[in-house]
Amino acid sequence: MCVGTDGQTSRQTLALSSIPAANRLSHIKHSNSAAGEKTMSKELYWLTLTAAMTAILWVPYILDRIMVRGVAGATANPSPNDKPQSAWAERMIAAHTNAVENLVVFVPLVLVTHELNIHTGATAFACAFYFWCRLAHVVVYTAGIPLLRTLAFTGGWVAQIILVKEILGAG
Repeated sequence: MCVGTDGQTSRQTLALSSIPAANRLSHIKHSNSAAGEKTMSKELYWLTLTAAMTAILWVPYILDRIMVRGVAGATANPSPNDKPQSAWAERMIAAHTNAVENLVVFVPLVLVTHELNIHTGATAFACAFYFWCRLAHVVVYTAGIPLLRTLAFTGGWVAQIILVKEILGAG
């Protein structure tokens, strides 16, 4: 239960707590909500989805590690003598690392747009486009499709440039 700045329990928080986790995103109010309600901008919505996606990318390749090395081998300290993981899992590890490296750039850009109250069609598009490009990047990198991997990466980079342009153009 969350308590707002006025000491009152947020009705939206109470309502959300009764909704199964899988269905919560459909109940988030966006910037165009009625006055007085807590809202989430489209930019923060896509940032949240991007962070959540990045946070779970380790699961498939750890499951592969367990399949290849067993539970004891998967939880042991790394060793040069470890059995190599499947080729797809090695690529997914690289894709996950790349996702984290790019999240470090994306997060502050989105937070700056939020802090400066820059919510344009371009910023909303850039954040959604970034999410879908990063998802595509993980999928095609894991599948081993180099050209599509590069295109997906470039799309995410373009989304970041759009955010920079919107931030600098607002000043």
